[in-house]
Amino acid sequence: MNNEMLLTHAELFIDKKLNIITNLANLSAIIMENVKDLNWVGFYLYDGEKLYLGPFQGKAAVTLIDMGKGVCGTSAKERVTLVVDDVHKFPGHIPCDCDSNSEIVIPIIKNNQLFGVLDIDSPKTNRFDDLLKKDLETLVKLLVDIL
Repeated sequence: MNNEMLLTHAELFIDKKLNIITNLANLSAIIMENVKDLNWVGFYLYDGEKLYLGPFQGKAAVTLIDMGKGVCGTSAKERVTLVVDDVHKFPGHIPCDCDSNSEIVIPIIKNNQLFGVLDIDSPKTNRFDDLLKKDLETLVKLLVDIL
């Protein structure tokens, strides 16, 4: 992955004047295009009770996730980034794509309010290192700035 290209593309395409769905769609595509070894990138949005499927790149996915369930629901409930090196060992993992082996989920929070989560899956075990985690959290901060 070229980290500079990832951040540069995000800064070029994310625009406060655009609809949020447009921004989320472009951001999921930018991540998928610039980060190797991914099979799913997308957003789950919080409606006040559950997470529902938003814009994404990859195979069809679960449409609703309860708070505290799976990696996404746990990250959203605890409001922390979760890096799961092997999803098959995560208690309560919600499988969508049988090719996924590792996952990172980053909560999207603005003014102490949960907006949703960025969810990224990889077919490689141990795919998400500290540097990639930091870069993806930076992307989420760019997104929060335009919400």
